[in-house]
Amino acid sequence: MLKIEHLTKIYDTGVKAIDNVSFEVPDGQFLVIIGLSGSGKSTLLRCINRLIEPTAGRILWNNIDITAAPDEELRHIRRRIGMIFQQFNLVKRSKVITNVMSGRLGYINPLWSLLNYFPTSYKEAALANLARMDIANKAFVRADELSGGQQQRVGIARALMQEPELMLADEPVASVDPATSHSIMKYLQLLNKEDGITVICVLHFLSLARAYGDRVIALKDGKMMFDGLPKEIDDNRFREIYGEEAVRVEIA
Repeated sequence: MLKIEHLTKIYDTGVKAIDNVSFEVPDGQFLVIIGLSGSGKSTLLRCINRLIEPTAGRILWNNIDITAAPDEELRHIRRRIGMIFQQFNLVKRSKVITNVMSGRLGYINPLWSLLNYFPTSYKEAALANLARMDIANKAFVRADELSGGQQQRVGIARALMQEPELMLADEPVASVDPATSHSIMKYLQLLNKEDGITVICVLHFLSLARAYGDRVIALKDGKMMFDGLPKEIDDNRFREIYGEEAVRVEIA
């Protein structure tokens, strides 16, 4: 169980990105966070694993206070929290399999990573995770030779190397074409349903939230505007979240 209690984030510029937000996420849920650009979605997501430090409030995961964890404990917590990024965050000049194995860096001697040494078991696990993403045939090519959708599947395989209990996906389809968006979302859904991994996914499009989310939270100006089932977001709710002049854009 993940508990967010009165979370607030104020940047040094004075911008309040998150404003007293509270909610709980049961184990195994696929939660989608939606809202306009600048609504606080990515800030909220990155506060969960403390890539961004909250200003106030608490984040509790399995009864551990992440917000109060010292550095060493935080490193252990992050091992079990996978992260998928909008821009993939791959080392483009490195082979795909090396990028995937980097998901185990939190478990090995730092010197080994500098020497690009990984145990055989990590290579086997990397190939298995690439196979789950239907991209094992690209294991030994450079990451920059892949399409955007393929690179994001590598990013998911890398996150799987952590054997995560919680997966944070920060706009995972923002850098791919609409046709590929469903493909990426289906892989995340597969991990949620088959592996029981809790997924918290930031998205722009309500259509994707409806298709894949068990539950939707909507933010606007850092405040929570909605928390419920995707089907409960009718036209009035949509305008409250996105503004009166917003037009629904569906991804077929």
